Amino acid sequence: MKKISLVLASLLAAAAARAAVSAADAARLGQDLTPLGAERAGNADGSIPAWTGGITTPPAGYKVGDHHPDPYAGDQPLYTITAANAAQYEARLTAGNLALLRAYPDYKLIVYPTHRSASNPQRVYDATRANATTAQLVSNGNGFSGAILGVPFPIPQNGLEVLWNFLSRYRGVAAVRHIDQAAVERGGGYQLVKFEDEFLFNYTRPDITAKELEDSNTFIFFKQTVLAPARLAGTILLAQETMDQVKEPRRAWVYNAGRRRVTRAPNVAYDNPGTAADGQRTSDQFDMFNGAPDRYDWKLVGKKEMIVPYNSYRLHSDKLKNSDILKPLHINQDLARYELHRVWVVDATVKPGLSHLYARRTFYIDEDSWQILVADQYDARGEMWRVSEAHCINYYDAQVFWSTLEVITDLLNGRYLALGLDNENAMYDFNVKRTPADFTPAALSRDGLR
Repeated sequence: MKKISLVLASLLAAAAARAAVSAADAARLGQDLTPLGAERAGNADGSIPAWTGGITTPPAGYKVGDHHPDPYAGDQPLYTITAANAAQYEARLTAGNLALLRAYPDYKLIVYPTHRSASNPQRVYDATRANATTAQLVSNGNGFSGAILGVPFPIPQNGLEVLWNFLSRYRGVAAVRHIDQAAVERGGGYQLVKFEDEFLFNYTRPDITAKELEDSNTFIFFKQTVLAPARLAGTILLAQETMDQVKEPRRAWVYNAGRRRVTRAPNVAYDNPGTAADGQRTSDQFDMFNGAPDRYDWKLVGKKEMIVPYNSYRLHSDKLKNSDILKPLHINQDLARYELHRVWVVDATVKPGLSHLYARRTFYIDEDSWQILVADQYDARGEMWRVSEAHCINYYDAQVFWSTLEVITDLLNGRYLALGLDNENAMYDFNVKRTPADFTPAALSRDGLR
């Protein structure tokens, strides 16, 4: 028995060693690879430039609290893709965007020069370098250990490592945002749902220790308050996102304003309906994907040059009203910006014996930021069902690359969901102070009674 145990321990140690990259490979970070693991060089024809650090300082005149001015406002479009010329660009278009071009005669993608604007603070880069030789997947890929603050797998070996890079990507330490959500009907009608979202990214706290992170098994705290409409106002969702979701699933509670009480919310996960989304998204589509990956097999297809939404400062502008963006069938594509970028392509298919509304999902993840930019979702028949796009910017006051608007377009019912509209709201606040004590059921009850 002792001999078998020693053999097993040896095998486990070897598996752990294979999970992290060698010191020689890690040394490439900040050299031919960027500090987060992207290819530093541009592509062969120069249409993707070299990464030179991204945006690290705000433009002149910007002050914290402003909507972020567009640093590329002077760019002119390179070309516009429509159904008539889509075949010319097919190799660089997602299956979802091709489906949208076929479905809607006025749909288009206006493509601009590529700017590799993504950046993070130096401490994130330093932590990523350290993580590269220590991080490993645990619980069959449903969690990770041996990493803190930075990207855990900057030189990924499989689809799950890419996914965890996305889930743990840097979004600041704490943030408060006021955003609107609209489930737009086929004819263009909608009712706004207004949210206040609060985040504490436990994984990136400056004072967090590896032991505290492991003991708490919590890498994100999240609270969402519904502010409008009146029939939903006062409802608050609290979630504590775990790192090892097999060891312990997500912990979630809801404060019901009508009952004035807090209850557990075990269904805030997987393909259960998203909050106030009129059935237009699942719980795990919030922020493009969230939660446990255990219902899918994850395949790393590889890296491709793709036309994706990027540097979407125009959609972020406070010079726009929601009504300027929200149109029948799809958002106003004149306001959307697309660029050519290298992305990791990861294909997820439901495991045998398990179920999900989306039998297959394909994710396109930015090499520079680890942000999911596009996701194609298929139904059980293998037909394209919904197409998700994250229109992102660099919030350069915090060096955070994150979405300013997520759009989920339903090809079957002709509707779409726009989540994150901030044009008529106060800007994201990355300077707020939050602690784990602010995200407990007791704190939730106090918040609801105020």
